[in-house]
Amino acid sequence: MITIAVALSILLLLVTLYLLFKIQVLASIFKGSYRRDIGTSNKVNAGLFLAFLVVMGALFVWSFASSKEEMTLPLASEHGIAIDSMFWLTMAIIGFVFVLTHILLFVYSYKYQHKEGKRAYYYPHNNKIEIIWTVIPAVVMALLVFSGWKTWAKITSPAPDNAVVVEVMGKQFNWLIRYPGADNKLGHVKHTLIDATNEFGIDLNDKNAQDDFPAEPSAFHVPKGVPVLLKIRARDVIHSVFLPHFRVKMDAVPGMPTSFWFIPTKTTSEMQSETGNANFQYELACTEVCGRGHFAMKMTMIVDEPEEYQKWVAAQQQKTFSTQLQAAPADSTAAVALNSTSGAAGAGATASKQ
Repeated sequence: MITIAVALSILLLLVTLYLLFKIQVLASIFKGSYRRDIGTSNKVNAGLFLAFLVVMGALFVWSFASSKEEMTLPLASEHGIAIDSMFWLTMAIIGFVFVLTHILLFVYSYKYQHKEGKRAYYYPHNNKIEIIWTVIPAVVMALLVFSGWKTWAKITSPAPDNAVVVEVMGKQFNWLIRYPGADNKLGHVKHTLIDATNEFGIDLNDKNAQDDFPAEPSAFHVPKGVPVLLKIRARDVIHSVFLPHFRVKMDAVPGMPTSFWFIPTKTTSEMQSETGNANFQYELACTEVCGRGHFAMKMTMIVDEPEEYQKWVAAQQQKTFSTQLQAAPADSTAAVALNSTSGAAGAGATASKQ
């Protein structure tokens, strides 16, 4: 190892001395005190620029074409069509500019290579060019921003009246899901009521909370073809709700409830058939680093046919929070311990009606 280290040190020293010599030669040329005829190496380097452009350009096209299908996941929501359209429009514009500028970069490097007796043309400024390359990007950017704003305004508009309401609450380090009962209204929650048995902080004095029920710890269900309104909040720190196949992403912020609605277009079984993966599942993930257990904040979302969803809801409505909380011990060491720590951290569980 010592021999290798010494050899590398000597090699590095020689390279450094060579570069210093080249810099000194270039400085002498600029001062006019040194002259050296340009040999064939300049033409070779210029040719290599063009060769690099062709070879790497071909590899770029091949890489893009072979990976295009993997750039976006299979789509399973109505508004996702607009999201994907904006993505590919932006990619097309950026790609066009990228290819054009790099072609000019390498072609000009070849065209304007140094030649004896040829002097560079001094071209300090041109108002027309300045206006052109300022106005065109500004117009394109404005159109992209307007298109994005219009699409976002439509996506975040109020949910339809027939939307299925699902509350998603993030906490370190898992998701909790709550559904309203037959009244389709979520009951009040208070952070002061959070304990080991009442993780949502549900106020059972509110009649709308009497029929609210939770989802299983590992998965929750939504129906296909029906608007789904996610009411999102956080109990401790910032989290982020991410359903990639539905193009859904919204932060869960303590003390500031957010929402997002969408219409699923493919059931879980349909997506399993489309992908050829019998084990495929839609995933709810957290995309905001929220602590050392961030990686574990995952949950499965199952999309059912409307009839199957109604059967699932009917089975779950017998497991209301009211029944569970009344059956739980009124006081326990764990409850006291959690309540003492969640008083400050639970500021995100707003007391306002969700």
